Amino acid sequence: MREYILRRIVSMVPVLFVVSLISFGLLYVLPGDPAIAILGENAGTTDTYNALRRDLGLDDPIIVQYGRWLWRTVQGDLGKSIRTGEQVADVLGRRVPTSLTIGFAGLLFGIALGLSVAIISALRPGSKIDMLATVLALGGAAMPSFWQALLFMYLFAVMLRWLPPSGYTSPLVDPWLSAKMLFMPAVVLGTHSAAVIMRQGRSALIEVLEQDYITTARSKGLQERAIVGLHALKNAMIPIATILGLQVGNLVSGAAIVETVFAIPGVGRAAVDAISFRDYPMLQGAILLLTSAAVVANLLTDLAYGYLDPRIRYR
Repeated sequence: MREYILRRIVSMVPVLFVVSLISFGLLYVLPGDPAIAILGENAGTTDTYNALRRDLGLDDPIIVQYGRWLWRTVQGDLGKSIRTGEQVADVLGRRVPTSLTIGFAGLLFGIALGLSVAIISALRPGSKIDMLATVLALGGAAMPSFWQALLFMYLFAVMLRWLPPSGYTSPLVDPWLSAKMLFMPAVVLGTHSAAVIMRQGRSALIEVLEQDYITTARSKGLQERAIVGLHALKNAMIPIATILGLQVGNLVSGAAIVETVFAIPGVGRAAVDAISFRDYPMLQGAILLLTSAAVVANLLTDLAYGYLDPRIRYR
């Protein structure tokens, strides 16, 4: 298992290299000029503009700029925010716990709801419950996150006044208020995941429940709960783990929308604000962090394969 983990970690290096190229390339793909963004109204002075470009190293060849940026990034230096002057690493470091809390709550909601409905549907295929779950899953997968977020805000915050419309409070400061503020973002983030997990889990469980060893277990008088929990669910988790890995990537990208709509100070919202204010260092750091999180999530998915099916470790 240790050799398998080491092999998977080494395979991440080329992927992270490509991620760094994309993050650095944003400086040249996006419209605008970093020097003008920093100078603002003083950008009209040619000497000042040229001097700042030399100080930033923007007149150097691109390969030199990339090498310098990569070396600083590896050392943890993501530069300073053009907008606030703060270190990008410090700003993102303060926002990471918020994004992790929102993402974990959304993933937990998606797994709990998706797996529960998948098991119920797989045990009664073709029933009214199965058909209703299928319709809800299709609706959940097709519903845009921003539309669902606005609908929830209108229903639960404006009409019923059950939940705060926006904002974020740490669970360490006020657990009850934090839970109320987390509810809508977590449900919005986890709805798509729940729908996909439900559909994939239902199909996988139905296939496993038709295997001969399940029939043998039933003929021995084993209870259905034990058959599903001890025998069927683990074997059905391999395709579900694939979906979970992909859904973590979707949660990372969806966090930008949810954090912006609900005014949550996370990494996704930092990326959206950086685009609005042409804050290139902040945008590069946020994109690098979010894409690296998706890569790490895929690594954890591969490790889960190795745990669920030991044959994969030796391929």
